[in-house]
Amino acid sequence: MIRRLRAWARLHTDEKRYSPVGVTFHWTMAALITFQLWWGWRTSRLPVGGDKLDAYEIHAAFGLLILTLALLRMVWRIFIPGPVNDADKPGWQSKAAHLTHFAFYALFLALPLSGWGMLSATGRDVPLSLFGLPWPHLPLEGLSQETRWRIEEWAETLHWLAIWGMLLLIPAHVGAALKHYFWDRDDVLPGMAPVLDELDPDGPTGSPSR
Repeated sequence: MIRRLRAWARLHTDEKRYSPVGVTFHWTMAALITFQLWWGWRTSRLPVGGDKLDAYEIHAAFGLLILTLALLRMVWRIFIPGPVNDADKPGWQSKAAHLTHFAFYALFLALPLSGWGMLSATGRDVPLSLFGLPWPHLPLEGLSQETRWRIEEWAETLHWLAIWGMLLLIPAHVGAALKHYFWDRDDVLPGMAPVLDELDPDGPTGSPSR
């Protein structure tokens, strides 16, 4: 089965484009992360009460969905590699691109895991489910209250650091993609956005081709 999937994916990667599965993972995660950042900010501004509790349940459900998709995406990338495109050329830009991807994967895991830890430590009154599928809290109920509060504090710190990391990485990632497309005129962005065509390196802007 893996061999057949790789053969199918090569139909796209040989054209320096990601497979439809890879493209779906990318844009679905982008939409979910954008929603979560906004929803988390909105939830933090709600007064204590039923609306805030309901908002946290929605936030938790989407966080668990992000965690599930992140793990599935990692498995997909392990068995089905992406295309070799202009972002893989030797140089600092290639190294920066790979470091950015690793950082994104780390944050995809850190955000939901830290949120899961917070709710499991001190917010067990917030039920967890993956849109109807029951999801257990972490087994922390046997720990002392002091230890659970300390775990909640560590998890909250990690959560906020991951949020700020995401807020820094997203514009850097988008800016680099636009720079590759409009300035370098290479195939990086079209490889992930099938609706875009690769620009002519000798186009009217006179921008140099890498």
